[in-house]
Amino acid sequence: MLRLTSEEEEMAGGARGKAAEKAMDLLIRYANALGAERFVETNNVAGVPGSAHQWLKDQYKNDGGDYRAVFCKFDLDANEVFDIPVMTGNACHLQGGMDPELWREQGYSPEAFANAESDEKNTAALNIRNLKTCTPYLAGNEPKFGEHCAWMESSAVVYCNSVLGARTNTEGRESTSAAMITHRIPDWGFHRDEFRLGDHLVEVDVRVNDIFEWGMLGYYIGEIVQEEIPVIDGAISNAGLIELKHFGAAAASSGGVEMYHLVGVTPEAPVREKAFGGKTIKSRIRYGADERRKTYENLNIRGKSTDVDYVMLGCPHAAIDQLETAARLLDGKKLNDGTALWIFTSRYVKTQAQAKGYVDVIKKAGGLVMTDTCSAIAQSIPKGTKVAALDSAKQTHYLPAFMGIEAWFGTTEDCINAALSGKWQGELS
Repeated sequence: MLRLTSEEEEMAGGARGKAAEKAMDLLIRYANALGAERFVETNNVAGVPGSAHQWLKDQYKNDGGDYRAVFCKFDLDANEVFDIPVMTGNACHLQGGMDPELWREQGYSPEAFANAESDEKNTAALNIRNLKTCTPYLAGNEPKFGEHCAWMESSAVVYCNSVLGARTNTEGRESTSAAMITHRIPDWGFHRDEFRLGDHLVEVDVRVNDIFEWGMLGYYIGEIVQEEIPVIDGAISNAGLIELKHFGAAAASSGGVEMYHLVGVTPEAPVREKAFGGKTIKSRIRYGADERRKTYENLNIRGKSTDVDYVMLGCPHAAIDQLETAARLLDGKKLNDGTALWIFTSRYVKTQAQAKGYVDVIKKAGGLVMTDTCSAIAQSIPKGTKVAALDSAKQTHYLPAFMGIEAWFGTTEDCINAALSGKWQGELS
């Protein structure tokens, strides 16, 4: 039985305005479906409130066909349109659909850009930060250990739970939009201690020490454990921010991993026993040379032609160190004619990269540094693309299916070399 506090009852009863009433109605239905007994308070919400392509707004043309109508009737599942209040707390907008400056290069029309620009102004007017990234923790929103959050975006969720030790389920735009207004989310799943304990032990027998290796390990684990929690131990090293964002993104793509433990690395797994908390280990999984090679082959199964006409980096959005690496590999060189290079990052990180000169070096070589989106989210690739090269297991998983192209997976250096030569020469060492 769901129990409400007096404040929650006031919101549900309409005493705190129509928006809070409708948001609580949605969240109560959500909590009952989950079997949650109460709500937790959250002041850290990351979603995509109110933003929509014009075709979705057209579905609500009788209600104004605008941002307000989408927020009320689509996000909050309300039967009427009302004013949306200015948000309090830490509310942010995750990735959007297009780069605010390079939208033409991405193939968008002026009308589509005008619609996106209008949505962004409406979002800002509600005191929602337009971070426009899948890595909010790299753009000024890094929750504290134990903090209850309500986040969308699979790669951000798994990083939030595992690396930062904050607490969130993988939410949708409906629950996050409602949580921005009410500061409530059901007390279920990863908000609860008992749900955060490990299920499977993964023993790593081969060295995993860079984003290429971490991405493959994540992809292998995700396929096996699906939505359960792996505890990883063994020959792992250099588990830095970049490596862990690629690992988590891969595990959340091949499976549905929302949390993992790395023994001696992540905050809730100082030792193996702590990660399991007394639970029985469901299975022991080995990752050795054979598993590594099979994973590499699986990721490259969609690659046939070695003629590469598109290289995409920055999934999840590139950190400043990754842009420095790309600039170093491209410095003084030129891309192959007929091969495009798009690197995706957040606005926040791009500003840093511009100040350090990395963006200019990449642009001089013929590449573009884009923000706010990625090729899979935007379903945007250079015109005529048939074969892509990627250093992200997540993007390799999604992009060929979304866009009907071939794809190669390899190291960042493999991908930059393909951009310079127009040929895929990556191989597993």
